Amino acid sequence: MISRSWRSVALAVVVVALVVGIGVVASGLWSVLWGGDDARIEGLSEEVPWEQAIVVPTVAPRTTEPAEPVFDLAQHSTSDPTSRWVIVNKQHPIDKGYEPTDLVDVDGERVRAAVEPDLRAMVEAAAADGARVVVRGGYRSYTEQVGARAAVEARRGFAHAERYSARPGFSEHQTGFAVDVDSGSQPSCNLQTCFTRTPEGAWLAERAWEFGFVVRYTEQNSAVTGYAPEGWHLRWVGRELTAHLHAEGIGSLEEALGVPGGPEYVAG
Repeated sequence: MISRSWRSVALAVVVVALVVGIGVVASGLWSVLWGGDDARIEGLSEEVPWEQAIVVPTVAPRTTEPAEPVFDLAQHSTSDPTSRWVIVNKQHPIDKGYEPTDLVDVDGERVRAAVEPDLRAMVEAAAADGARVVVRGGYRSYTEQVGARAAVEARRGFAHAERYSARPGFSEHQTGFAVDVDSGSQPSCNLQTCFTRTPEGAWLAERAWEFGFVVRYTEQNSAVTGYAPEGWHLRWVGRELTAHLHAEGIGSLEEALGVPGGPEYVAG
């Protein structure tokens, strides 16, 4: 009886020891898995924090590129004669009584005040490159255009005049924003188709846009403007618009600003 009681006590002690051992192991594992900032995992050669043992991939925040600003082609009127973007062509006449109030003199010709700085800068830049651009014409009143048109008709005939000279009330010169220029190096090509082959004509075709001017009538845009090419006829619209035209490869103001043109005069 005593021997059997002893065995029971010994067995109970062993069971208690096993329970205590298992509890200690479980407690240690629990502290590793769920412990606080001091929990550690034992590596091969060092102890590292749990949050460092598991690499969590980081995702860079998605950035949205700002959209490029759209050039505002409606910022100036195309019908107000005082507007730098006014379109005067065979479909869009100008009132015969209109005369700008801010005309200034540049080399003996009158232009709008806004045109003067860019015109002077362009002539100087051309001269620096060996091109002698000479200002020969600027603002013309309705009455002056009557005389200019009549002279062309008398010299070259009505059909020629229709292609090269605006009827009174349809001339850009009346806005004060248009300029005719001569070649100082080859005067024989002044007002002639060969002007485009002079140093001045070539320079203007390449660089007039830098100073806010367009060569208004070219071989490429004749169907739209309604006029034969005139490499000497420049129109100032400001550097902002000419930079846009140059960057986008747009050949005429009509196309850029959505204004009809063509070779036929508006009825009436």
